[in-house]
Amino acid sequence: MAKNLVIVESPAKAKTIEKFLGKDFKVSSSFGHISDLPSKELGVDVDGDFTPKYIVPSDKKSLVKELKAQAKKADMVWLASDEDREGEAIAWHLAEALDLKDEKTKRIVFHEITKTAILKAIENPRKIDYNLVNAQQARRVLDRLVGYELSPVLWRKVKGGLSAGRVQSVAVRLIVEREREIEAFSPVASYRVDAEFITSEGNKFKAKLPKNFETEAEAKKFLNENIAANYKVSDLVKKPAKKSPAAPFTTSTIQQEASRKLYFSVGKTMTIAQRLYEAGLITYMRTDSVNLSNDAKTAAEKEISSSYGKEYSNPRNYKGKSKGAQEAHEAIRPTDMSLKTIEGEYDQARLYDLIWKRTIASQMSDAQLERTNVKIEVNGSQSPKEHFTANGEMIKFDGFLKVYLEGTDFEEEEQEGMLPNLSEGDRLDNEYITATERFTRPPYRFTEASLVKQLEELGIGRPSTYAPTIGTIINRNYVEKGTVEGVERGYLQLTLENETVKDKNLTETIGSDKGKLVPTDIGLIVNDFLVEHFSTILDYNFTAKVEQDFDDIAEGKEEWKKMMKDFYGKFHPRVEDVSENAERESGERILGDDPVSGRPVLVRLGKYGPMAQIGAPDDEEKKFASLRPDQQLHLVTFEEVMDLFKLPKTLGIYDGEEVEVNNGRFGPYIRLDKKFISLPKGMDPLEVDMAMAKELIEEKKKADAPIAFYDELPVQKGVGRFGPFIKWNSIFINVNKKYDFDNLSEADIEKLIEDKKQKEIDKLINEWPEEGIRLEKARWGRFNLIKGKIKIELPKTTKVDKITLEEAQAMIEKKTPKKKKATKKKAPAKKK
Repeated sequence: MAKNLVIVESPAKAKTIEKFLGKDFKVSSSFGHISDLPSKELGVDVDGDFTPKYIVPSDKKSLVKELKAQAKKADMVWLASDEDREGEAIAWHLAEALDLKDEKTKRIVFHEITKTAILKAIENPRKIDYNLVNAQQARRVLDRLVGYELSPVLWRKVKGGLSAGRVQSVAVRLIVEREREIEAFSPVASYRVDAEFITSEGNKFKAKLPKNFETEAEAKKFLNENIAANYKVSDLVKKPAKKSPAAPFTTSTIQQEASRKLYFSVGKTMTIAQRLYEAGLITYMRTDSVNLSNDAKTAAEKEISSSYGKEYSNPRNYKGKSKGAQEAHEAIRPTDMSLKTIEGEYDQARLYDLIWKRTIASQMSDAQLERTNVKIEVNGSQSPKEHFTANGEMIKFDGFLKVYLEGTDFEEEEQEGMLPNLSEGDRLDNEYITATERFTRPPYRFTEASLVKQLEELGIGRPSTYAPTIGTIINRNYVEKGTVEGVERGYLQLTLENETVKDKNLTETIGSDKGKLVPTDIGLIVNDFLVEHFSTILDYNFTAKVEQDFDDIAEGKEEWKKMMKDFYGKFHPRVEDVSENAERESGERILGDDPVSGRPVLVRLGKYGPMAQIGAPDDEEKKFASLRPDQQLHLVTFEEVMDLFKLPKTLGIYDGEEVEVNNGRFGPYIRLDKKFISLPKGMDPLEVDMAMAKELIEEKKKADAPIAFYDELPVQKGVGRFGPFIKWNSIFINVNKKYDFDNLSEADIEKLIEDKKQKEIDKLINEWPEEGIRLEKARWGRFNLIKGKIKIELPKTTKVDKITLEEAQAMIEKKTPKKKKATKKKAPAKKK
């Protein structure tokens, strides 16, 4: 056994580090946290001093046993978890769970996985920093208190199965408030005037009027005044200007920039960055620091000078803007500045390229520009008082722009282009002038990246929390990635050309917001309930103050248990009061009365989602209909709701089966016996007739018809959520891009099926056919124990070759839902 045991968080990191250390070192992984609060109880002593109750989860017990045995044999244990609060807490939990003695335990930290950094860390060990541990405990315990106490209130007052979280609920509030700003927004029209001029040398350029006209009449009057007008350059100013590079990446800025330029979600960015870090290619990816080490700056200077020339190098320091920046990490940067690109996985290479360019650009010279501002005077018989302006930009020295330019979330400003050579007094000819009706824009919906930026600016959350926060609110269905198609709007354009003013009616699509964050009905209802009854928890300043308290604990300025006591003393009584006295919230809206029965028509949140209802709650003959996926409780109209009750509608008979059109939870569909055919996007189910239904049914039959037979079983093809596939023997097989999906040959089909069968064979570890139980390999090195619809994921550390049938059956039994016993209804009491 090696004399030294190094424990890191991930197996990928362990493999990389093991290459740098000699035979006297063994590197093992804890696979993240080994201890946590229990899942089925609060686990915090709220009646005492708020001491948390940590347990080792069942799926980590064998790992802890193994690590404990390794630690017992080693002369020294090196706790090498990440250099942040989570990492410090992991080191502490390891020390506690493995019963490590102080004299044979050392804590080491590094922010990059390189030989130099690892050996330097070994030479400079330290003790566990209990201030950082307590800051992490404070966050974990406070979030447990909020979630554990608020969630049952939501179950009672809104809907079962809901949950609340401190930062997540504030993030939802931001999205809800933005949506309501958009709904309340009233666009205001004005007329923007643009022109194109031509010089005596025949060079064309564009200019605009510095102001807009409020009405069509004013715009038309201006164009008429320009008939037969003359134009000249009345003023021309050239000014030197410069652009400076952006700071190196922090967690927040890499999430924003990868979203803009690579179209990655926040979670995807962090997953890929984690892999780059564990492979030793970049520094630690959870940081709010924009600093670069002196060694990094020296390496950047060398790379810039050799690749671009000394004049492009300008070493510089940056100051961070993040509120309450945490531990003094470096910014995210490559570990080797001379490595411009990496081989391997496509998305990893793209993110690495972005990090390399941003880092190198941050140490490069400013771009030197020359900006030209031109004023164009209008001279004519009617002499309008207005003038046109044109702006141009010339790059005299590209500097950092040779490598990289930071993106922005909303490109509203037009890019300044090049202008032809102009001099004051030059005469110009006018090609055309347009006055185009433009409307003020509502606020933008948040993207994942712009939400991260907003949270950071408000001081809410920290680098490690942004990705899980957004993932949680989407997974809980409080927010969804929007599929807002937009609507057409007409606008007017007036044009002066060839001394004649003409007008043209045009259309544009507005409100299209695909991929932006939009609150769902349940998100709106939960948010409104929490804001009404727990305004403090959802207050932006309070949430930011809590983050500051965590920072103070990390610096040893505040005692964490006192913070818990102060918070809980006010929070818990409020929870009890709301739980007891608050009215139930369902987002109910009464829209009117049913013209046939006279009963009330309303919409509300039901057990299976947003629904419409005819009849009062106590009405035994009330009718229900699900809202369509594109309808929301707070916006749907009386007419739209009454249309829902026209369904289901019988259309006729096809091949002896009744054809019905209806609306379901996932959209409108046609039903033929037990077959369901979704209507194409945008098709109104009320407008579907038998001829249209017949066409869709025949299209479906054609799509489902076998394209071939293999082992006497039919092969079908289709396109699903994950792309094109073939289906054979109830097995779905993805068809990748190397095949021509529209023209699959018999050889292609045979290879796809045979490869899939082999993959299934390779995946199987053990099988008990009589009991219907299989043990298989799963993704990420894990394992799945399967019986029917029950699937149990087992961790990487499981000794799968030693699992017996009895153990497998016990695990399946534990996961099998227990059938509820039918309860007999009590007979009504006899009247006396």
